[in-house]
Amino acid sequence: MLVKRQYSRNKSQKVDDSKSKELQRRDFWTVIALMVIVPIAGELNFHPFDNIFRVSFGTPIFFFSLLYFRNINSVILGLLVGVSVFSFRIGLDWLLWGDFSLSSSFMIRYPTFLYYLSYALLFYLLKVNRYQHPLLIGVFGITLEITSSLIELILQLYGIGSALTASEINNIIIIAVFRSFFVLAFINMMKLYELRLKESQIRKENENMLMHLSNLYVESVYLKKTLQNAETITKESYNLYRNMNNFKHDYDVPIEEWGSKALRIAGEVHEIKKDNQRIYAGLSKLITSEGLPEFMNVYDLAMMVVRINEKYAAMLGKEIQFITKIKGQHPHYHIYLMLSFINNLVSNAVEAIEDVGIISISIEKDDNWIQCKVVDNGPGVPSKNMKLIFKPGFTSKYRDDGTPSTGIGLTYIKEMAVELGGEILLTQKERECMFIIRLPIKSLVEKG
Repeated sequence: MLVKRQYSRNKSQKVDDSKSKELQRRDFWTVIALMVIVPIAGELNFHPFDNIFRVSFGTPIFFFSLLYFRNINSVILGLLVGVSVFSFRIGLDWLLWGDFSLSSSFMIRYPTFLYYLSYALLFYLLKVNRYQHPLLIGVFGITLEITSSLIELILQLYGIGSALTASEINNIIIIAVFRSFFVLAFINMMKLYELRLKESQIRKENENMLMHLSNLYVESVYLKKTLQNAETITKESYNLYRNMNNFKHDYDVPIEEWGSKALRIAGEVHEIKKDNQRIYAGLSKLITSEGLPEFMNVYDLAMMVVRINEKYAAMLGKEIQFITKIKGQHPHYHIYLMLSFINNLVSNAVEAIEDVGIISISIEKDDNWIQCKVVDNGPGVPSKNMKLIFKPGFTSKYRDDGTPSTGIGLTYIKEMAVELGGEILLTQKERECMFIIRLPIKSLVEKG
């Protein structure tokens, strides 16, 4: 046992080390990318102060990087990006100046290096990444921008023997506000996109969960029926046992032995019933989980069925257009019942259409009744199968290996519709197959 635990611990340590190396590799290439992008973005600029101090896209990208890449040390990033920008601009001076002087270029460009370094250092000292409130981050961004810009501009003006004026300070503040909140707006847009992406992912997961639960609901209904059958058989077997014990007649086999066998059968069926009860209780608890809704708006139900079957059609390589029509003011309906009815019919229609087709889903409220129609332009049901389509076990669908499907889908819909006091009808025209389900609304809505 100790060896196994040690092996598990070593394996876990190797996984952690592997993840750590992967993160380090990713951070390394992120830094390299920023050392290339920021200098280039810095050349997209304008000069508000007599061609001395430049305003570029390099700073917004750098500020965004400090906020977004939290695993990278801000001071190290500022140092490397500052060196990169400084080297890049000296290289441009060497290429563009006719009488290039390294000392002159150095005196002009070194304040830029100090700008990025001081920006990153202040970012680290103020611990900006600890805060989440957008307005507070914006204020920090303005502070960083103003302080670093003043350091850069003072050094540049000192190099040419000029002094800083109030007008230049005012311009720096305006530019700092603009650039900081530009970055903040971009970050908020990214967060909004991430939230929407996350919301979409959660919605898909919930839809898949609801579909699984609707399938479990179907199984629970059949399980409930077997419980009832088991109860009936148990009673009949026990009655048979009592009748046999009360019956006196001479046979080669004593009647008491028959009675004992009947009692044994009743006991075995009773055990099956108890097992089914435990399974049914577990399924019921899962289906009625408090974390998931039991009732839903009819529009959301219809859209869920469409989205699921669009994916199903795409998986089968079919181009199918889905049309939904909803009429009347509907209450919230029981999710699993409605999904079991409508999705079963729609998925059958998807399978029936050969390559390209149209499926129409119509849900209409008529007084105290709801009527659902699923119409497809597939080949339809052969006339010889019209009377068999709702029979238990009947199927016309086979897998690639020749295995037939269970043939209980339409049987379940028929039985459930009748049990709820409704009906299901099949009508056909040329290139049109229509299933109609009529159900009393009171059987689908929340009681009370």
